[in-house]
Amino acid sequence: MTMTMSLPTLAQDTLLIADAFVDVAAGKTIKDVAIVISDNQIAQVTQQSNIPTNNDYDLVDLSGKTLLPGVMDMHVHLSGDAEDNFLAAQNYSVPRQTVKAVKNANKTLMAGFTTVRDLGASGYAVIATRDGINAGEIVGPRIWAVGHSISITGGHCDDNFSSPEKQVKAQGVADGPWAIRAKVRENIKYGANAIKVCATGGVFSKGTKVGVQQLTYEEIKSAVDEAHMRGLVIAAHAHGTSGIKASIRAGIDSIEHCSFMDDEAITMAVKAGTYLSCDIYNTEYTLAFGAANGVPEANINKEKRVSQAQRDSFRKAVKAGANMVFGSDAAIYPHGDNGNQFSRMVKFGMTPTQALQAATINSAALLKQDNLGQIKVGFLADIIAVDGDPLKNISLMENVTFVMKDGQIYKHMIKD
Repeated sequence: MTMTMSLPTLAQDTLLIADAFVDVAAGKTIKDVAIVISDNQIAQVTQQSNIPTNNDYDLVDLSGKTLLPGVMDMHVHLSGDAEDNFLAAQNYSVPRQTVKAVKNANKTLMAGFTTVRDLGASGYAVIATRDGINAGEIVGPRIWAVGHSISITGGHCDDNFSSPEKQVKAQGVADGPWAIRAKVRENIKYGANAIKVCATGGVFSKGTKVGVQQLTYEEIKSAVDEAHMRGLVIAAHAHGTSGIKASIRAGIDSIEHCSFMDDEAITMAVKAGTYLSCDIYNTEYTLAFGAANGVPEANINKEKRVSQAQRDSFRKAVKAGANMVFGSDAAIYPHGDNGNQFSRMVKFGMTPTQALQAATINSAALLKQDNLGQIKVGFLADIIAVDGDPLKNISLMENVTFVMKDGQIYKHMIKD
């Protein structure tokens, strides 16, 4: 295959023609499609026979391909790489992490993910990356970034790997409701456009029990109130049942991981309309390559405990009709492989339509973006393509061959 790439000018009056496009809201494939892009918006979606032949369009022929709206990943960490030595990476400088975020933003976009939510990075590295993308200086997806994940002293999202005499504390650490509010405000001050709290222990931290609640209800509620008052969506890292329930009661917008969900927790999520983000692919990478990458045995053992429980919770939540979004926790596996999760979502209970909806209309709804997530007139021109029909073979989402974001083509692979 040959790849062509256009940078930094916006496409004007571009005409895309393709075999079909996926109407993700209706869950069906529409044959013989023509899409007119004006500036960065979708101006017309119609049949190819309806396009006047005398118009001066910039034609992009995508024959043999199926078009979809650009997909979204609601849980990534662009500033880290799964392939790096785990403990060495704990000591990377903020400039080093920023370089990684720039690299991984590009890889993520080329995989067809035109929008992501980054749920935690040191030193506002990803906020700087987002701003560089928005300024047209570097290439990457739209980014919602939380800045520092907010945690208790010694909890998941604190730095527990350094020796005690170094007195190292992660920048998002706070204890008590008003201190938590202050951390939310600090993140917003330095550019966060989303917020995340760590409500329970986690797999890749030291000294935390993965299912145990670590933020109190009052602490979570203070973060929710502050975030919502400022107009931001807030996520909660929550593996354990009590932390999940406390987060739902507090009004958290999305629960991340959702590993140990009993029936009551799922019912609460459905009733509250809480979005669930379950990273059910990355365990394969951790169990296959974690030890070679220096992940301590204690952390791998926690992953083994979480893996099947999380997939069982995912299946039950899907069956119950919970709001599900696509969240992969990229950085626990290599960036750019985000699309591998689609087939696992189908394997563990979703239809292909539901998996695509999780990564499009549901994620757009979570972010409160009414111009993303569909190929529809008036929506932003985020359009990707695969060779075939993903509603018949969801694994096609692992090989995106065309990427347009904001009306600009970043990837176009042509069969020789």
